[in-house]
Amino acid sequence: MSITIRSETVEDIDTITQLTTAAFEHEEHSSHTEQFIVSALRRCGQLTVSLVAVEHGEIIGHVAISPVRISSGATGWFGLGPISVWPERQGQGIGSGLMKAALDELQRLGGAGCVVLGEPGYYGRFGFQAHPELELPGVPQEYFQVQAFACELPTGSVQYHEAFDAIE
Repeated sequence: MSITIRSETVEDIDTITQLTTAAFEHEEHSSHTEQFIVSALRRCGQLTVSLVAVEHGEIIGHVAISPVRISSGATGWFGLGPISVWPERQGQGIGSGLMKAALDELQRLGGAGCVVLGEPGYYGRFGFQAHPELELPGVPQEYFQVQAFACELPTGSVQYHEAFDAIE
């Protein structure tokens, strides 16, 4: 498997939308609006990192990272997601490759750390863990996880960009 990971281009946008829609179509814990979230983040200039995984010239995965606000005033923090892989390609390490590349890029850009809402067993493999003093209101603590790169973990409530409310 010869997969390359690169930043998205304008030509990739339609495929990213289709991919994201397909990746979350049958996910039980999904709002099924992830494709709208990515588009809204892009329109608002909030896609700090947007990477695609490409194999034989075809996009097979995508990951987005965008800024978050923390009530304590901590700066340099970002939220990972959505991360998408074509359903027939899931479980082949593509998402893991995207995850590692995205976190590496965020560190290269000087990010203080990253939060993620998702399955603890999956995201824990990449260094994410729940931190009781950092919360996403309305979400069970174990599903909201954080990773600091080179600083102390912040405290307070996290707020994602309003693009995460997009429904079309």
